[in-house]
Amino acid sequence: MKIQGKMFIWLSVFVLAMAVVYGVWSKEPAGTTALFLTFGLCIMIGYYLAFTARRVDVGAQDNKEADVADDAGEVGFFSPHSWQPLTLATGGALAFSGIVFGWWLLFFSLPFILVGLWGWVFEYYHGENQNQ
Repeated sequence: MKIQGKMFIWLSVFVLAMAVVYGVWSKEPAGTTALFLTFGLCIMIGYYLAFTARRVDVGAQDNKEADVADDAGEVGFFSPHSWQPLTLATGGALAFSGIVFGWWLLFFSLPFILVGLWGWVFEYYHGENQNQ
């Protein structure tokens, strides 16, 4: 994880330099602001990865003599099936359509979004998947 942190920190230094150069040459506020915000995001991610790398065990990606198989293993738990993303996508599509067709459509998208969020958060607290 150390190498990823260093990569993002160096990327943030590069983006900061480019933001300054772009801002001075173009005098265009939107692109300059976007580059400075990109710098902020890169430095946050880089700091988090570097901060976390000091507190976890050395991973296979930090060992120069590691094989690909050294990084194998369980990655985490992923839900095998869930209808909640479909509900959230429907609510999100209605909400973004409300921006185009009229703000009144947001009223109809809110129940979909709330039901989808509620179901996704509490998916493993009831029903057949309760003990996972």
